[in-house]
Amino acid sequence: MPLTIPSSMYAWRKHRGNADPVWEEVPVPSTPPTGFLCKMIASGGRFSELPFRPILHPEDEKANILNVLLVCHSDHSLLTNDKQRPWFQEKYTLGHEGCGEIIKIGQRVQDTRFKIGDKIALLAVPGCGQDACVECSRDLAQLCQHGHHSGIGQDGFYAPYAAIDVRGAVPLPQNVTPSAAAVATDAVTTAYHAITRRGKVTRNETVFLFGLGGLGFNALQIIKHIGARVIVSDIRQERLDAAARLGIPREDLVPAGSSVQDFIRERGLENKIDTVLDFVGTHQTFEDAQQIVRIAGKLVCIGTLDLENTVHMKIGIRKRLSIVFSYGGQLRDLEDVLALIAMGAIEPYVEDMGLDDFPRVLKDLCDGKIKGRIALLQKQDR
Repeated sequence: MPLTIPSSMYAWRKHRGNADPVWEEVPVPSTPPTGFLCKMIASGGRFSELPFRPILHPEDEKANILNVLLVCHSDHSLLTNDKQRPWFQEKYTLGHEGCGEIIKIGQRVQDTRFKIGDKIALLAVPGCGQDACVECSRDLAQLCQHGHHSGIGQDGFYAPYAAIDVRGAVPLPQNVTPSAAAVATDAVTTAYHAITRRGKVTRNETVFLFGLGGLGFNALQIIKHIGARVIVSDIRQERLDAAARLGIPREDLVPAGSSVQDFIRERGLENKIDTVLDFVGTHQTFEDAQQIVRIAGKLVCIGTLDLENTVHMKIGIRKRLSIVFSYGGQLRDLEDVLALIAMGAIEPYVEDMGLDDFPRVLKDLCDGKIKGRIALLQKQDR
């Protein structure tokens, strides 16, 4: 039976000048000639056995409804920061992590891997792919200024239907759930790109990891899979306990509230930290990172909780440090992390909350009450 696609749907939207998300009716997007129209899906946890139906209207009671949306700090930043980049629209649908089912294929799609009904992970910023593009031509698609930016200034995935170019689509491995795949598109891919492409971490290194939040806990699993020794700092003891359950030795966990520099000195680890991965980005973590990394070591910056930090020029020059910044990931990164999830090397962490809780979830994220990614679910019974 052919799928009936409605002309409109309800979505969580950003309006310029308004720091609160807006729940409003918008047209269902058209199918891009070089891409797909997808029905957004996700499943997992205690809801995995329930039938899925996209939310078309908040009062729809014709069937059980299940929608899963993933929330992170970036959503709060996009809502509250009106310093727009060139492509930002006055109004757009939020959501930059997603997994969907292909329901229509554009007439110019030539990739025969994809067919109607396939489940795909959606990369929010796949780039424009043009040879003349300064970013895409240098293998920097995630920094492209011209391609579509789903949920980042342009229509994204906090809706029942979304469009994606074929350059942003990765087929789901058979044993990867849609919810895990959605998390992988940003929270895992960003961590993977920082560790493997920018930090170039190898198994014979000792790595120091700041932060076990939505990206950091995935990063911990990636480093563990690589085989490097990892020393971990987080302000929440329960997250350190979770790292211990993952197999990280207690002697490699900095107790919550302890001085990182004292910890390194007391354990004789001076000049032993090859790479620091900072998924926090506060004044303190950036200061500690410069102090503890070895001579000719690497400092990879991913977190941005403090927008400005201080580089100690004498330390940096005398140690000949490499301070590297990392942003997002690419299609090949997403393909790699989906394979790692399929083999059980990474298990993305997601918490479930209600779709109506979106504004409160954003506040809880900023208050440090959320451990990792949030899946927003709304279920209405007959």
